[in-house]
Amino acid sequence: MESFSLILAIVVVTALAFDFTNGFHDTANAMATTISTGAMKPKVAVAMSAVLNLVGAFLSVEVANTISKGLVDEAGIRPEVIFAALVGAILWNLLTWLVGLPSSSSHALMGGLIGATIASAGVGAVHGDVLVTKVLIPAIAAPLVAGIAAMLATRLTYSLGRKADGKASEKGYRAGQIASAGLVSLAHGTNDAQKTMGVITLALVAGGAVAPDSDPPMWVILSAGIAIALGTYLGGWRIIRTMGKGLTDLQPQQGFAAQTSAATVILASSHLGFSLSTTHSVSGSVMGAGLGRKGGVVRWSTATRMFVAWGLTLPAAALVGALAEYVTGFGDWGTAVVAVFLVASSAAIWKISRREVVDHTNVNDTDDAEPAGVVTTAMAAVTPPPAGAAADAPPFPAQATAERTPSTTTTV
Repeated sequence: MESFSLILAIVVVTALAFDFTNGFHDTANAMATTISTGAMKPKVAVAMSAVLNLVGAFLSVEVANTISKGLVDEAGIRPEVIFAALVGAILWNLLTWLVGLPSSSSHALMGGLIGATIASAGVGAVHGDVLVTKVLIPAIAAPLVAGIAAMLATRLTYSLGRKADGKASEKGYRAGQIASAGLVSLAHGTNDAQKTMGVITLALVAGGAVAPDSDPPMWVILSAGIAIALGTYLGGWRIIRTMGKGLTDLQPQQGFAAQTSAATVILASSHLGFSLSTTHSVSGSVMGAGLGRKGGVVRWSTATRMFVAWGLTLPAAALVGALAEYVTGFGDWGTAVVAVFLVASSAAIWKISRREVVDHTNVNDTDDAEPAGVVTTAMAAVTPPPAGAAADAPPFPAQATAERTPSTTTTV
């Protein structure tokens, strides 16, 4: 029992470590556009996001229940399986953070859990219907829905505000962007923090510490909320740079439209218990907002790398999770080997990241130019100009210079 209690404690600590990486990995989802447009200072933005992530963790347990009760069969799942799943998810989060790519922490966790479960109990232990309806379909639909909504919202805001005073309108949209960023942070807490709650609850059920079909205990909700808030406060500056500057150049109107659209999609999915990727939703809305402004540019080379990362997330995390589960199957020494590998790999990734530091002082710096691609050019050609004489002019004087200057992006 003592040895079993130890492995259960290790699983809980590892789950909170994943939650921490989820926080700094996904800070960009809420605050990248707010920081890139100058609506908030970087450190203030991540502090606000951290607090609202913590609050959001207490608002619902529907997504947590999808993880702990729906995705895999609780019977026969050992704590070592969950530990192996978390290893796959953490390593994928750290690798994608290192290269500055916004990938899904949610899908990394799902992939690790699926791979470890299959390695331990076979394919039959994974509930395929839940995987398809509450994970895979939302993964495809969320960025499309958020992107279309953001594109339409952007066009609407420019159309409604074309005769408004430039400075007053800009100030108003910056205020709206701060509010919508707060809403995204709150929505992120209701969705992503719960995934760690679900994993810890699943481990407690596997260890016999709580009854099957139990909701997450209060201490689990609190610890998961604090872990994701701390990670958020540190700020995943590399991914914030890619999301805020690497995909497109956003003005306050676009940032407001993107964040509002993404928050709506995330909150709706949390209510329905869909284990949605907030990264997919926000990335889709950012690209939609980029396409919604006349003359806007989406940098498709960055977007393509991001799409590739999305496609690799589930299988890559599943493979690592399965391998980790295989090694833990050799007993305590196997579990120790996996733990040492996780710590050593994490330390190595962090050391590599120190070669080029990205933080709040240089997050908006960019150094690579990329012209508009074929897709952007084609969409711009068929986009009807807004009505009125000012249709071809940017809404704010400050934008005129920006739109005549070649767009820049960061190399990731």
